[in-house]
Amino acid sequence: MKQKKAILPLQTLSLVLGFAVWGILSSLIVFIKDGIPLTSGQLSLVTAVPIILGSILRVPFGYWTNKYGARLMFLISFVVLLVPVFYISRADSFADLIIGGLFLGVSGATFSVGVTSIPKYYPREKHGLVNGIYGLGNIGSALSTFFAPILATQFGWRSTVQFYLILLIIFAIANFFIGDRKENKSSVPLMEQIKGIYKNEKLWLLCFFYFITFGSFVAFTVFLPNHLVQHFGISKIDAGLRTAGFVLLATIMRPVGGWLGDKLNPFKILSFVFIGLTIGGIMLAFSPSIMLYSVGCLLIGFCSGTGNGTLFKLVPLYFSKQAGIANGLISALGGLGGFFPPLMLSALLAITGHYAIGFMALSMVALCSLLLVLYLYWQDRVKLAEQIIQSTSQAVLVTNKKGIIINVNPAYTAVTGYTADMAIGQKSGFLKSGRHDKEFYESMWKGLKENNCWSGNIWNKKRNGEAFLQHITINAVQNDVGETNYYVGVFSEVDPTLAKLI
Repeated sequence: MKQKKAILPLQTLSLVLGFAVWGILSSLIVFIKDGIPLTSGQLSLVTAVPIILGSILRVPFGYWTNKYGARLMFLISFVVLLVPVFYISRADSFADLIIGGLFLGVSGATFSVGVTSIPKYYPREKHGLVNGIYGLGNIGSALSTFFAPILATQFGWRSTVQFYLILLIIFAIANFFIGDRKENKSSVPLMEQIKGIYKNEKLWLLCFFYFITFGSFVAFTVFLPNHLVQHFGISKIDAGLRTAGFVLLATIMRPVGGWLGDKLNPFKILSFVFIGLTIGGIMLAFSPSIMLYSVGCLLIGFCSGTGNGTLFKLVPLYFSKQAGIANGLISALGGLGGFFPPLMLSALLAITGHYAIGFMALSMVALCSLLLVLYLYWQDRVKLAEQIIQSTSQAVLVTNKKGIIINVNPAYTAVTGYTADMAIGQKSGFLKSGRHDKEFYESMWKGLKENNCWSGNIWNKKRNGEAFLQHITINAVQNDVGETNYYVGVFSEVDPTLAKLI
């Protein structure tokens, strides 16, 4: 039990180190370029390249975590990372930085380990919160951007990079001794898991949303340090502090977003997230001063962090049986979302002389995401209504205002013998038994139109020709302006000897 209590803090701290290592190049690039000549295009590529492998490996890392456990995945990852970190500390060319940075991406892939492992230890109603707490590991990027420039000023950037080797060894040992050796594992083949989710449109929409929210977080983390120095002329340490503030805010909001996802409708939260990202992108496109620029960045950090936490509440909700591969795929596309923007912004700067078009593109994509979130919210409500109808033990039929049947449930088929295909499209009175006169039905419809509901007993005829007595309640469903659009009838068969005919 004590070991299980240590899992969340251990894996969260492991992610802190993972993100700190992942951000080595971006946090030290302003020092590295003083010793290794880099063009603006090469500089953008060096800071973005760790994202490539860090994103691609998140898919197999999620699967391997389900198969082998988080303890082994963190242990192997930190041991493997010793090689590229040491290699970068000895780099003396652009090619060295690219090679070392590419394999540095292993550190970014560790994100998939915890989001796959940690929910196994907690009930579903806490998944948003615990994944959000694990997501606090993003603060590793802030720690790198804050402390690395300070250490580099004192000891040089090469010695600063080598300092990370000590941390990697410490955490490899910690995971070996403290990690859970008995974690629940899954041996479901990879292709079987992929087949179970790849046709689900919710998966790809969540991938797109995370591409925007986490992508903006990663992109600004690698983009801001050098941009603030070059564009606003502030000091390297000041730029590091401001970037650390952005990362810190986004990181703090991650568990808040997860907690809100547990308590409220996640789609409503995501709507506010993408509204904020839309406004933030517009502010950055037109902000003339560093103050307004800072406000826009902080708004994006606030919204991206909240969105990141909320989205990983939805993953175990929709993909509980394929959590590993779903987490890996969604987080992979989120990481790739941070790779392209710095390169795009660099290209736009070379072509136009400013970044406005790039930031406006962010706001437009966020606006499109808002529309897709509203679509998913509407679809969820429709699905809920459908599930309620289908699972109701009493027979249910839904008609339009003209009395044409548009939906029935399984209980309707059990009582009448008519399947949904047979009933849908028919007039609601096609079951008439002939035992009631015209005045009876006129009275029923009059009461329904006057009171928007009617309840009583009616003789109808089953598919096999047998007459049966049903007790039915009919309710009118009205729109916002009070117009009746649908009628819902709920009925059950009753014993004629126990019911008085109306």
